[in-house]
Amino acid sequence: MEFGISTFGEVTPDHVPGKAVNAHTRMQELLAEARLSDEIGLDVFAVGEHHRPDYIISAPEVALGAIAAITKNIRLSSSVTVLSSADPVRTFQNFATLDLISNGRAEIMAGRGSFIESFPLFGYHLNDYDELFIEKLDMLTKINNNEIISWQGKFRAPIRDRGVYPRPFQSKLPIWLAIGGTPASAARAGKMGLGMTVAILGGLPKQFVNIVKLFRQSAADAGHDLTTLPLAINCHMYIGEDGETAANEFWPVYEKIMNRVGEERGWPPITRAQFEYLRSPEGPLFVGSVQEIVDKIVYQSKLFNHTRFLAQILKGDISHDKILNSIELFGRKVLPAARSLLQTEQ
Repeated sequence: MEFGISTFGEVTPDHVPGKAVNAHTRMQELLAEARLSDEIGLDVFAVGEHHRPDYIISAPEVALGAIAAITKNIRLSSSVTVLSSADPVRTFQNFATLDLISNGRAEIMAGRGSFIESFPLFGYHLNDYDELFIEKLDMLTKINNNEIISWQGKFRAPIRDRGVYPRPFQSKLPIWLAIGGTPASAARAGKMGLGMTVAILGGLPKQFVNIVKLFRQSAADAGHDLTTLPLAINCHMYIGEDGETAANEFWPVYEKIMNRVGEERGWPPITRAQFEYLRSPEGPLFVGSVQEIVDKIVYQSKLFNHTRFLAQILKGDISHDKILNSIELFGRKVLPAARSLLQTEQ
């Protein structure tokens, strides 16, 4: 199993036209998190695209290019690229460029996005939410598989016998499909033979088992080799020296972020009791001690037999030193213990 870090780069909004001090500080912190992740042997560092004042990553490829320059081995992925409101040609070019810079470490994790700000920002209609993604994913995969393409769709001007450059250092860019639990998306990923990342940010992990089964069955029906089909699970993570300390430090951040999003979407406020339920042994929150995190990794491996685990960082008001300590505990203590147990049970 591969292990990695995912982050959206949460930031306290500056609300200024320039001199964005908070954004600058947070970006420097994010670069330090990526450098540490590489140094301690993590496999992946992923950054998510958003177009809101409370996140600093609107251009994942640019941030990943900076990370490529200060790291050596770690793979570099978006988490996600909001493909519905992006141009597939430019997306491919940007990630192929990142691949050349990083000596073949670039990946694309494509998704429809859990927020909708990019649609009006780039002139798209939410009524076309699904159609846009399906069409653009088709175009992106064709570009990835062919140097010269001819393509025609509904939402973009056609291409006739044109090459898209540069080409990546890898034979192809790894393209993953990120889903939140929609069966149609899981079936699409399987049918296309793409890697799939399941974000389990609410609800019990065992409720996602059928989604994973559908993904693999769709891949098998399409003739894809299941032994090489990548599957990632993405969950929020924060590790402390002991479980109670970790929970007490993370809860205020989690409460603030979840209630801010919940207010936008009409959810009731989250309670501490719900938080404790979510971080219980069978819950989706990886918040606790080293041993609690190891146990959850092994538990989820039994459920999904996945090939990658992405730990999503929520910084909020937690000091950067504590975030770095959480990452270090993940890499230096959780990974060796989890890998040892997973190998024993194979």
